[in-house]
Amino acid sequence: MRYELMLPHQIRKAIKANWPVALPLGVLEYHGEHLAVGLDTLVVTKALEVLEQEIDLVILPPFYYGASSYAVEPPEGTGTVHVGAEKLFPFAREMFRGLLRIGFRNIHVFIHHQTENFSAGMPTDLAFKLAARQAIFEFLEQTRGEGWWGNAKMANYYAKQATGADPFNWIKAHPLLTAEAIRQYPFDHAGQGETALLMAFCPEGVDMKRLSAKKWYTRSAKQASAKLGAKGRELILANMRSVLTGTR
Repeated sequence: MRYELMLPHQIRKAIKANWPVALPLGVLEYHGEHLAVGLDTLVVTKALEVLEQEIDLVILPPFYYGASSYAVEPPEGTGTVHVGAEKLFPFAREMFRGLLRIGFRNIHVFIHHQTENFSAGMPTDLAFKLAARQAIFEFLEQTRGEGWWGNAKMANYYAKQATGADPFNWIKAHPLLTAEAIRQYPFDHAGQGETALLMAFCPEGVDMKRLSAKKWYTRSAKQASAKLGAKGRELILANMRSVLTGTR
């Protein structure tokens, strides 16, 4: 369900049943002349729309204003919007605080932008990851008091952690394409892989007549196909399905 369309009784139902809550996180960034600037967020949003038909799921409004950077192209006339990580962090912390106060304990952030080395992190995902940790720490201190971890009730903390049942799992961040998926599908910027993905998820965001080979990063896009995109789509959906249903 789309969060903005939910009624309070539906929100309470989702909380009681511990439905997964998903935030599509991305950027607005130049992806060559042939692709929509919202590609990184659109592929996440469209994937969640598919899964919304299969499982009980809350989809938060997409956040498009991440730290795109101007590493690819300057913004003038290209459409890239960059918001620095130092600005994203306080926003994300407040947002996560709010979601925790509402009662959600199964929050997932999905991001595609700059995730080829997700374990190391890049500005957008790092800002949201740190914000999530800070929000959880602050929420626990507010609701359980200082010394909550040292309390005798937490003696089984490490045992619970091993099963994934500790408070710091209330908010998790995931790359749209996992390391395993990247071994099976081309990861690039505006090239074959991303062009094919958008063909599969949001074809109206692709205009191959506009494709230019002037930039090195777009040259492989001529090899993109809907068939290849369908392969990437299935890899993405299989992983997201596993994450959201807790069956990994």
